[in-house]
Formats: sequence, structure tokens, C-alpha cells
Amino acid sequence: MNSSIKHWPEQERPRERLIQQGAASLSDAELLAIFLRSGSKQHSAVELSRILLQHFGGLNPIFDAALEDLSQFHGIGATKYAQLIAVKELGRRYVSQHLKQEKIELNNSRALLDFLKFELLGETQEVFAVLCLDPHLRKISFKKMFYGSLNSCEISMNQLLRHVIQQHASSIVIAHNHPHGLDLPSQADIKLTQHIATACQLLEIRLIDHCIVSPEGTCSFAERGLI
Repeated sequence: MNSSIKHWPEQERPRERLIQQGAASLSDAELLAIFLRSGSKQHSAVELSRILLQHFGGLNPIFDAALEDLSQFHGIGATKYAQLIAVKELGRRYVSQHLKQEKIELNNSRALLDFLKFELLGETQEVFAVLCLDPHLRKISFKKMFYGSLNSCEISMNQLLRHVIQQHASSIVIAHNHPHGLDLPSQADIKLTQHIATACQLLEIRLIDHCIVSPEGTCSFAERGLI
């Protein structure tokens, strides 16, 4: 029996369903199968996608996996790995482009949080980053400035402020990740945010938000009234 998708009834093929019903109607496995295009001798593209999702536990771990981890599956080689990385980078650039073109809504910016998730969720250690914004709250630059351990990261206030000034930023958003923890701010996080806010105020630069990104979710200090 041939398991190839091309032998399925047309109404069941992921690509045809996507065109007729829209991408939202497809499962993660079906969307991934469209990207993979072909499976292996043993499995169709959809079956291979389901195996990958079950093994890695979701889409994000698949996109973050190394070539050696993916290539153990028949049908996944260097070419498809390169395509996966390209798709991930295209997604990051798509969200980043919105930040360049659109003003950030300070009370609830999904575009901002989506961008920070793209940048920070794949990190295996704590990373502290800064997003510099122009007077219209559009992105000037984003930089991962300080790297730490699994659960801590030391920063230099002088380096941070020097970078912000060099970028001619009017406002900034700071962010860090909790690679293996919750998205809840610690007392140290709150104290650091207050120190940065005070320093920025002296330079007439506005600290708009401090965001925490973790596998469990995201936290906005501004939305929680912590800034």
C-alpha cells in the first residue's frame, strides 16, 4: 500500500485543503508536511511530521533542533534542515518588520511579545536584551547584550546606557528570558528594572517595558503595573 500523499483523496491533501479552507484549518502536522513536501519510504510527509512532533514535543523544539538531532529521522537531511532554519528566520523577520513599520501599542503589544519570543525562546541560557525605539515607538535596533547561566545574568549599566545613547533611542524596551522557569518576575528583576528606569529618566529616555520570556509564557512589567 502506497502512503504517499499524492494518492490520498484530493479533499484530504494538506496543500489542497490549505488553498480551499485556509492555513488555520490545518493541524501542526499538516502544515509541517506541506513544508517537508515529501516523507520517506516508510512514511508519508504527514506521518513523518507527526513522528517529529511526538518526538520533540511540539513545533518550537523542532525548529530549535540541531541537524544531528533531526537527521536521525529518515527523510530529513541537510537540505530540509536548512529550509527549516530559513523558515524560522523568515518568521522572525516578518514580525521584526512590523515593529519597524508600526507604532508599538504600550498597553498590549502582541507584535512586540511575538518578536521577543522569536528572539529569546530558543536560548538555553539567560540573555538580557534591549530594543531601541525612535520617537514614534518604532524599532531602531535590537541587541542581545548580556549572557548568563541557566538562571541568572549580570548586566553592566554603563554598557547598556552607552548602547542606548549610541542608537539615539528615545525609548527602550528591555527583555530577558527564563530558559527553564516561569515567566514570573523575581524581586531582583523588579529592583533592576527600577534602577534602569531611574538611569533612563536622567537621560530623558523612557523605559517603556521590561518583558520576560519563558517556555511557560510572557510577562510584561507595564501590563502588570510594575513600571
